[in-house]
Amino acid sequence: MILEFGGGHAEGAVSPPPSKSHTHRAFFIAGMAEGSSRISGPLMSEDTGATLSAIRAVGADVSVGEGFVRIGGGLMKPPSDTVDVLNSGTTMRMFAGIASLFDVPVTITGDESIKKRPMRPLLDALISMGVSCESVNGFPPVTITGPNRGGDVRIDGSVSSQFVSSVMMAAPMTEKGARIHVNGELVSAPYVRITESLMKRFGGDVRLSGNLIEVAGRGYAANDYVVPADFSSAAFPLVAGALGGKVTAKGLDPADAQGDKAITDVISRAGGRITSSDGSVTSEKDELRAIDVNMADTPDLFPAVAVLLSTAEGTSRLYGAPHLRFKESDRIESTVNMINALGGDAAGTEDGCIIHGRARLRGGRIDHLDDHRIMMAAAVASLVCDSPVSMKDTGCHAVSYPDFVEQMMSLGMKVERK
Repeated sequence: MILEFGGGHAEGAVSPPPSKSHTHRAFFIAGMAEGSSRISGPLMSEDTGATLSAIRAVGADVSVGEGFVRIGGGLMKPPSDTVDVLNSGTTMRMFAGIASLFDVPVTITGDESIKKRPMRPLLDALISMGVSCESVNGFPPVTITGPNRGGDVRIDGSVSSQFVSSVMMAAPMTEKGARIHVNGELVSAPYVRITESLMKRFGGDVRLSGNLIEVAGRGYAANDYVVPADFSSAAFPLVAGALGGKVTAKGLDPADAQGDKAITDVISRAGGRITSSDGSVTSEKDELRAIDVNMADTPDLFPAVAVLLSTAEGTSRLYGAPHLRFKESDRIESTVNMINALGGDAAGTEDGCIIHGRARLRGGRIDHLDDHRIMMAAAVASLVCDSPVSMKDTGCHAVSYPDFVEQMMSLGMKVERK
């Protein structure tokens, strides 16, 4: 089956899905917390489903209702079988910290994409805490044997903030808690702030000071939590508005810790018109100009920002994010290939790309490599293409934005399945 996006005009309002980052963390922490927690408005996707399966495997009682998930936590036990995280790198990395709490081997695996995702910095950190870790040269599948009793630990923050979040979230369940020293520059630092805020919401005692994170071993307490809308996903309809009309994304909290709220600033700097009111953000088309963007803290925005700037006048530079090469695909290479396949002019660099803006793109066939963000970015690019953008209809957008195709159609985008 081929999915074809024929561009058109984008106008109207959509409700982006709930935050995937918040949902993962809320599910994991509720699974460790004593008592029953209600997580309202979570993202129910393939990735977050993998997280629910993982916490079920360690003893959490999970019941899914209409618009909420009830999680009874605190009764933790080692899983009876290998934990399969499917395509969810976040699940794999964050669950590794939880797996280290048990005194028996826990094996974590996933699909072929997962087996290409580096784990070495996290495994090295766990080993320094007295945990045994086996892997395939630092890649999944991994087998982890604790118990992790906590203590001082150093961890490389230059590959993924998820390594740091994994150790942080498990630390309250250890005997000693943890003093986490982050070596080097911490990439995607806002995600660690999200982890901190969720830990505190469930009674975790955590303090961040520069590159030192201190966590007390006092456990978690059940709580109720409402998941906010996801700026990472909202980036796609907002870029659609900046390229093809006027789009409002509803349910967004500008005060949220999500680093990807930076998409509004990027669009504004590039010449798009951005307005915010009452939890909604509106993006409107205008003449776009080239800008330079540091993607270090917001790597998930990279494909959408690249498409935004593909027809901006001048030369744009996206930089600061070498860790993009270790996402669902090598996102630097796959983004550049996608833009060039559509008739754009982009060249990859070590930590981003250079984009020479063109007045219009040509359109054509792209290979999204089953990467949800490449697929959605290419769909939005059809708004500035002279002919349709086609791709395999693998449903990969369901990982983070299950209603993406339907919402784009509701805005007026032409979509056909062939």
